[in-house]
Amino acid sequence: MFTLREKEKVTSPKGIVVLVVQCVYCSTCMNLNCLLPRCLVMAFSFNFSIPLQTKANCGDDSRADNEKDENVDAAKNQSKLEPSESVCKALKEAVEHQPTLDILSQTESSVTETVSIGTLPSLHYLNESVFEQTAPERDDGEHILLQTVTQNTDLITGVYEGGLKIWECTYDLLEYIDDEGETFSRKRVLDLGCGAGLLGILALKRGASKVHFQDYNSTVIEQLTIPNVFLNCEEDSEDEGEGKKDGSPPAKKRTLDSSHHSLSDHCSFFSGDWTSYLSLMQRKDPMLKYDIIFTSETIYNTDYYPSLHNVFHKLLEEDGVVYLATKSHYFGVGGGLYLFQRFVEDKDVFQIKSLKDIDQGLKRHIVSLTFKKSRL
Repeated sequence: MFTLREKEKVTSPKGIVVLVVQCVYCSTCMNLNCLLPRCLVMAFSFNFSIPLQTKANCGDDSRADNEKDENVDAAKNQSKLEPSESVCKALKEAVEHQPTLDILSQTESSVTETVSIGTLPSLHYLNESVFEQTAPERDDGEHILLQTVTQNTDLITGVYEGGLKIWECTYDLLEYIDDEGETFSRKRVLDLGCGAGLLGILALKRGASKVHFQDYNSTVIEQLTIPNVFLNCEEDSEDEGEGKKDGSPPAKKRTLDSSHHSLSDHCSFFSGDWTSYLSLMQRKDPMLKYDIIFTSETIYNTDYYPSLHNVFHKLLEEDGVVYLATKSHYFGVGGGLYLFQRFVEDKDVFQIKSLKDIDQGLKRHIVSLTFKKSRL
């Protein structure tokens, strides 16, 4: 069993991200607060369609002292974002996925890991390394599994949006929930951009009445999210099923059937871009709104801000809250907290509040969004 910090040090790609970030700081100014694009001398191995600008000269020491302020100013100047053509049209139509017994049965021989944080219940998930190694054997109608392995990339904009990795801000948000003692009894929760689904799984284990999982890629939902949710439901079913009388179904079949029933009652799974997802949810009768929306590492691309904001605006209950975990800045892409905060402020719909700052490696943040009372 891994603790949170042991996992980051040993196998997590997030540790690699921190090392890469340390490498991109300019060798001239040597300023760890320097976030300006002109100081980047190394790019991520992400296949982003947004060009990365690099320049060699980073200025003198006096300029270096003002780098952070300049970056914030740059974020303000760039924050009046308009949807591009790629955002105005649907990138990937939303689909609702059913947790079939065939998908669930695939977990029987899987290699799993467990994360334990403070007083939170243990969360189980498929081992990332083994998942990658067995990619050619998995059903993948989108053909993203092989691409991510052969191209050695964690993101391919508009094709694969990083859902196969558990990014470090997810662990930050789990730690924050543990610190605050948050429970979810009878809450309706959305895990937006869910990937492995750890945040939604925690809500299920802590009493949420309904949890929806959404990710851009259908392969992520079917091959990773649903199996992970099942692994945790399976554990709960086994605990509840102890001491069954003779004549009951075999343990494995009983667990599979009960877990499938639990998933069908409490969970729904969706893939597709956020604009299509919102449209799909608005067509449901009655339309469900969420008490809590979790989203982690989803503001790296400024093109996605309008559709993300629309999901918050249209699907959050009046007294609901969005919990967002993010980095200050995403190198090579241009997104980050400063740009998103300014975008939210310009829209004047939500109050954004800082909840926690994490200074280890590249600075990270937990923030909340709630409706402004004047907008209700």
